[in-house]
Amino acid sequence: MELFKPELGLSFWLLVVFVLLFIVTAKYVWPAIVKSVDERADLIDKGVGYAQEAKKQLENATENAQQLLVDAQRQQMEILREATQMKNRIIEEARSAATAEAKKVMDAAAISIEQARKASEEQFRAEVSGFALQIAEKLVRKELSDDKSQKEIIEKMLEQLEKQN
Repeated sequence: MELFKPELGLSFWLLVVFVLLFIVTAKYVWPAIVKSVDERADLIDKGVGYAQEAKKQLENATENAQQLLVDAQRQQMEILREATQMKNRIIEEARSAATAEAKKVMDAAAISIEQARKASEEQFRAEVSGFALQIAEKLVRKELSDDKSQKEIIEKMLEQLEKQN
C-alpha cells in the first residue's frame, strides 16, 4: 500500500518533475501547438473567406449572365425589328422602282404611239395632198386647154393681186 500513501520526498520530486515538464511544455511545446492551431484557424478562415468570395463571384457571374441573356434577347429583337424594317423598305423601294419603270415604259409607249400617229397623219396628209394636187392639175389642165379660159384666169389673178396690195 505504499502506492496509496506516497511519501513526502516522492511527492516533492513528482511536483518538481511536473513543474519542469509544465515549464518545458509551456515554453516549447505549447507555443508550437498554439501556432499550429492558429495557422489552421487562419487557413480555415481564409478558406471560408475564399468560399464567401467565390459565392459572391458566382452570384455576380449569374447576375451578369442573366443580364447578358436579357441584353442578347433585346439585341436579337432589335436586329429582327431592323431586319423587318429593312425588308419593308427594300420591298417599298422595289415597288417604287417598278412603278417608276412601268411609268417610264408607259410614257415611252405613249410617245411611240404618238409619234406613230403623227407619222401616219403626216403620211395621210402627204397622200391626200398628192391626190389633191393630181386632181387640181387635171382640173387646171382641163380648164386651161383653151386660150379664152387662160386669159380669164390671168385677169382674175391680177385683180386679186391688185386688191391685196
